[in-house]
Amino acid sequence: MKDIRIKVKQIFFLVGFTLAALTLHPFKITAASEPEYKSKYIGQEKRDIKSLSNEDIKELRTGAGWGLAKAAELNGLPGPKHILEMKKEIELTADQEKMVIDLYRNMNKEAIELGYKLIEYEKELNSRFAERNIDEKILDDLLEKISETYKALRFTHLSAHLKTPSILTESQINIYNKLRGYSSANPCVNIPKGHDPVMWRKHNNCN
Repeated sequence: MKDIRIKVKQIFFLVGFTLAALTLHPFKITAASEPEYKSKYIGQEKRDIKSLSNEDIKELRTGAGWGLAKAAELNGLPGPKHILEMKKEIELTADQEKMVIDLYRNMNKEAIELGYKLIEYEKELNSRFAERNIDEKILDDLLEKISETYKALRFTHLSAHLKTPSILTESQINIYNKLRGYSSANPCVNIPKGHDPVMWRKHNNCN
């Protein structure tokens, strides 16, 4: 009987201690169990077109890359825009420069046209959701248009990267990739065959 009374006292003590802890620290216990519901998209609800940032729209309207050519660029196939930017460093000939300019102009013209079209489709999609003026048929049609335009835009950028290497020499492509920072090799030490060491070091800012 004595053992039972001791156990009962112990139980009452534990219950009392727990209630006291809850009373003294209710917020700590509650706060630790609260889930985090905040969206990672906070702030984007203020965009005119929710799916596109101002930077996205600027890139699309100017025919800029928008990251669409990474599959080529990061695998060593240069793009015409950056080739023209570093034409002195890679020593483009007059004929090469003319061909790269023509390639870039054609690509940029197509990219701008498709970019504006993609913006308009995204704008319509955004407006229809905002106005609750959409059903599954309209949604399917719009997404099909967006998908086809996106595909054509990406093709435009990637095909330009596909054509550029045929205009250049292997040495020029290697220089391009090194100047773009895609090679861990030290350009001041690894001078490509056929290049004047003095000019090479100057172009690569070697001491």
